[in-house]
Amino acid sequence: MTSHEVKEFRKDVLKHWKENGRHKLPWRLTKDPYKILVSEVMLQQTQVDRVVPYYRGFLKKFPTVKSLAKAELADVIRIWSGLGYNRRAKFLRDAAIVVVEKHKSKFPESYEALHELPGVGDYTARAVRVFAFSKHDVLIETNVRTAFFKHFHSGASQTISDADLLPLVLEAAKRQDPREWHWALMDYGSHLKRSGVRLNHQSAHYTKQSPFEGSLRQFRGKLLRRLMDGPITKDSLKKIGSKNAYYISMALQGMEQEGLVVKEKEEWRIA
Repeated sequence: MTSHEVKEFRKDVLKHWKENGRHKLPWRLTKDPYKILVSEVMLQQTQVDRVVPYYRGFLKKFPTVKSLAKAELADVIRIWSGLGYNRRAKFLRDAAIVVVEKHKSKFPESYEALHELPGVGDYTARAVRVFAFSKHDVLIETNVRTAFFKHFHSGASQTISDADLLPLVLEAAKRQDPREWHWALMDYGSHLKRSGVRLNHQSAHYTKQSPFEGSLRQFRGKLLRRLMDGPITKDSLKKIGSKNAYYISMALQGMEQEGLVVKEKEEWRIA
């Protein structure tokens, strides 16, 4: 890596941002940490185009962190339904409760305090710092990896860890506005992937998502949608599908452990 190579990389990224950047994505028009957190949680393992209508609908129903903290979990899941990975909705509500009760409805700016919020991992905590508070932090995700792999590690014979990328990531971000730079970088990586660049397998952190059809995730979604209409009894479970009793049992147990559902008097309901 040379300073010239980094400069040329930065030029390509910013040129694409200027000409083709998705400047008007709704979460890019705000610095409200609550709205940024909602977007970041929704964007986990979900494509941007799918997220936009859910993001708008969610914020229409729960416009502030206080309104989400006061909401019934069933109402939160109902708005979330169809987006997938429904436990994200519970984590988001739980995080809102902590912000309201522990931080008096004001989002903390420190990485440590954000990372302590339910469901907020390393990347999400850093993303809130960057996009809500304009902090200089490191964001490495699938699109960012694609951009750096394409320019600096194309044809690599071994997998590359995020720690290997870190020096490059830090160097490229020098003297850049953290919000705009990371938006530009992510959009550029997304553009490369749409253009046919497939390099995620080069990452040491790459895992292939399992098929949805017939998966435990699919049964979880079906059960939650059914639970929105009211509790599930043993008899009603048989109507859902006796041939899938094992998957139904596993799904219910998993959701109970996560706090999504509870069992009371031989009935299951949303917590």
